[in-house]
Formats: sequence, structure tokens, C-alpha cells
Amino acid sequence: MTDGMATADKTLEGQRAPAIVRLDETAFNEAKSILYQAYRHEPTFQYLFDHRKPGYDKRVRATIRELLNLYFELNQDAVGVMADYTLVAVAFIGEPELRLNLAQQLSWRIRMVLTAGFASTRRYLDYHEKIRGMLPEEGTYQLPMMGVHPKYQNRGYGRLLLSSVEKLCSENPRGNGLVLDTGNSRYLPFYKSEGFRSLGTIRLGDYEDFVLFREADAPQMAGAE
Repeated sequence: MTDGMATADKTLEGQRAPAIVRLDETAFNEAKSILYQAYRHEPTFQYLFDHRKPGYDKRVRATIRELLNLYFELNQDAVGVMADYTLVAVAFIGEPELRLNLAQQLSWRIRMVLTAGFASTRRYLDYHEKIRGMLPEEGTYQLPMMGVHPKYQNRGYGRLLLSSVEKLCSENPRGNGLVLDTGNSRYLPFYKSEGFRSLGTIRLGDYEDFVLFREADAPQMAGAE
């Protein structure tokens, strides 16, 4: 992790400006809550976990919990934004060397089937494989989970968080860029302003998931907020 980052379990004395922190397991519950709030109305999650059927919120919570467990088990980087002594935004980063294949994570698959159900687990695995198939051959970071708590949105915390992730990725000489995806087309101008370009889309029923890539040395667009 980059120098100068605090850890989320330490008090940030005299904090006035937002601070970037490194997350560990002690931030699990806060991160889970933020990501649940960020993804429960996200079109991609609504399709994958079938929001029309009873138990949708339970399936979303279970999926986020199991993904967090997996990423902490695999010692992947996670960063957040602290504001007003509160964790308000989080991002989990998949290293280029990982190139995670969820289908090979047997214990994770079993936990997912037991908590989110077989159909949702199968949909999520298929969706994940489609994204993996669109990645550049090597050296690509992935950003599978990133969210800002709704109470703290539209304050620039998302841009601050993404900038810290991009900086982290650019410091790895083996990294060629960062891939993320979104089912919300209204976020596309924001990601474009951050230097992301489209790798294509994934059709999910009536929804379309946008897969985006930013080269390690891609500049931000002039005039971006």
C-alpha cells in the first residue's frame, strides 16, 4: 500500500479533511454496510440476484459478505475514505497476479449457494467469467467492489477514492491498468472524465453492464471536476 495511508482502526486525530485509509478485517461490518447500500439498487445486482423474487436483500447481503470474506482471505488490497471520523467509501482491488477465477473457489461457491441460492450463484459466476474474458491478457487490476454511502454521495469522495486506487495501481511496474464495470449508465461521464474507455458491454436480461478500462498512464480529461 502507498506510504502515508492510515489504517481504519486507528483514530485520525484532528481530522478535518477526508483521509484515505487502508482497510483490514476490523472494517468488515462498515464496509459490508456501505457496499450493500451502494449495490442494492444497482441494475446489475438487480438482475443477477433477481430483485423481483422474495429475499432479494438477503441475497445481496450474502453475496457482499462472501466476497468480502474471500478478498480478505486472499490478502487483496482494500482502501477507504474517512470523513468526520466515519468510513464513508470503500474499494476492493484485485491484483493483476491474482486473475481470480471464482469458479475454482470451492468453499466460496458452497457458501454462496447456501446463502444466495444456486441460481444467483450461477448467474454471478457466468457474469464474472464474461468480465474475465474481456480483460487484457496480463497486468490488469480489477475493481470488483467500490461504493460510497448514499448519505455521503455528491461530495467528491468517489473521485477521491478512485484517484487513490489509480495511484496504487500505477505504482506496480507489472500493472498496465484498471478494469471496472457498472450497470448505471449515469456513471459513465464520471468514469470517462477519469480516463476510462469502454471494453464493451455485457447483456444481462433487460440490463446492460458496461466494462471499462483505464491504462496505467492515462490522463484525466481536462476540465474534470
